[in-house]
Amino acid sequence: MTTMLGLVLAMVAGLLMTRIMKLFNLPNVTGYLVAGIIVGPYCCNFVNATSLAEISFISTVALGFIAFSIGGEFKLSTIKAIGGKVIVIAIIQAIGAVFMVMGGLFILRAINPDLISVPSILVLSAISAATAPAATLMVVKQFKAKGPVTETLLPVVAFDDAIALMVFAVCFGLAKSLTSGAEISAISVVVRPLLEIVVSLAIGGAIGFVLSVVCRFFRSRANRLGWMIACVLAGVGICELLELSSLLTCMMTGAVFCNMREDSVKILDGSERWTPPLFMLFFVISGATLDLAVIPQVGLVGIVYLVCRSIGKYAGAYGSALLMKTDKNVRNYLGITLLPQAGVAIGMATIVANTEGFDEVAKSVVTVVLCATLIYELIGPVLTKWALAKAGEIDPKMSSIPIVEMFKKAKQKKNV
Repeated sequence: MTTMLGLVLAMVAGLLMTRIMKLFNLPNVTGYLVAGIIVGPYCCNFVNATSLAEISFISTVALGFIAFSIGGEFKLSTIKAIGGKVIVIAIIQAIGAVFMVMGGLFILRAINPDLISVPSILVLSAISAATAPAATLMVVKQFKAKGPVTETLLPVVAFDDAIALMVFAVCFGLAKSLTSGAEISAISVVVRPLLEIVVSLAIGGAIGFVLSVVCRFFRSRANRLGWMIACVLAGVGICELLELSSLLTCMMTGAVFCNMREDSVKILDGSERWTPPLFMLFFVISGATLDLAVIPQVGLVGIVYLVCRSIGKYAGAYGSALLMKTDKNVRNYLGITLLPQAGVAIGMATIVANTEGFDEVAKSVVTVVLCATLIYELIGPVLTKWALAKAGEIDPKMSSIPIVEMFKKAKQKKNV
């Protein structure tokens, strides 16, 4: 099957799976991932590994637009209204996951040093901080969630990935020094990672400024949409060329743009009208890369990672929300919505796998991250939707399960 036909089949499978998900009122994201697993090389092989490699750029572009959409939530007026609570919560829950995973894996290493190396512990601990912004954003939009938890969740997810990238840069630099046996220096561990972050944000800010300026001269919806797409693609392309973080760059582009334009919400709506098919393809492709065979391979390391990360995320979110005296629902349910993990984590694992001399570390890291992604992405969106429903931020009508309602109505007719 050609790559183009494989792409068509992936889209059709994703669309058909949404009908099944609707019967159980589950997030479309879950359906897309399941569709990807079915058509992918590890199941029916309708879309093989070669085709996935050829269309991998779609995932890169989709992550750029996802980051741009999240950046659009960084309205200074909104952040001022929420105050510094969001930043504190984002930092504590991210660092909570890192230290919880690091502690759990070091205990495991103390019991059996052969199970995992110190560089692997450092890398996995850093990756644990990342949350999947795409899954969260899709669930919020699909169910039109509104309320304190949602208002806190979106900026926390945005800050979360920025923090995760910074922590990863530092831990990965330290892991490379330990693996190579080279002398650990402040330049390799701190200066270079921070420089990458600053440059990524600077480029994103410049592109956001350009986008806000050109929108003054191009007033039609079509032209503005064209400029938006061009600017996001430019951010992704420049970062690919310079080996910078496209997530941070595109997030900064969206943030600068939304704060420089009073009509940014109206303009961003134009982007949201065409991105759903792109996001769908991103999740179907992500699902196709997930190999169910990795589940038995993760062993104790994977179990410790999954359990410790979940505890760290929830405890960090709960404790920080309690410290900041936020709404009760934010304390109780925010941590659950932060469990999904996908694109950013896989991207970090890919960086490890492509690093020379990291073969042994990459093997354990990639296996654990892929397994965690599979589990978190299948149950994460469902838990996010459940948490938002329990917090009362989703319309009760949208929380009901259609197939259950069908059986109830059928039973009532039978009794009559």
